[in-house]
Amino acid sequence: MNEQIERKSIAVFCASAAGARPEYVEAADHLGRTLAERGIGLIYGGGKTGLMGAVADGALAAGGHVVGVIPHVLVDLEVAHEGVSELHVTSTMHTRKALMAEKADAFLILPGGYGTFEEMFEVLAWQTLKIHSKPVVLLNVAGFFDTLLEFLDVCDREGMLRGNRGILLVAESADEAIRLVGLG
Repeated sequence: MNEQIERKSIAVFCASAAGARPEYVEAADHLGRTLAERGIGLIYGGGKTGLMGAVADGALAAGGHVVGVIPHVLVDLEVAHEGVSELHVTSTMHTRKALMAEKADAFLILPGGYGTFEEMFEVLAWQTLKIHSKPVVLLNVAGFFDTLLEFLDVCDREGMLRGNRGILLVAESADEAIRLVGLG
């Protein structure tokens, strides 16, 4: 009998850019390595550049299982990471996010831009609508998200988050993030 082992996995949303501080790339690499060392699979946007590439390369270097999910338009631009354990090519960004969400047991957000914010806010919105109940953790590398967190506190005080401010968990390290999602 061929039994498939169920692997716990975390979807990581992050930039395809490296950013202005070396701490961002270092944190992404460290997160990838930490996930692999703990036997947690990585699901990410499938790119080979920036923080995306760093988190994937870190996990691969430590023997981890890495699933990339990338829309064909980005494959066509030659940014797909060909060295991952599995590479899923989707038709659209929407199907990319849906597949990542389906495969993940939790979501972790590293520094990024509009795309990263959109992914984070979408899974948070899905959680408030009870579409999923998976933890969402923001890894606040070098205080990158401090002002965003302050803004969310304002939104909560102004009654716009309907008491849901606490669903976005915040970690200062990879170890704390993994602990917060209940996988470590």
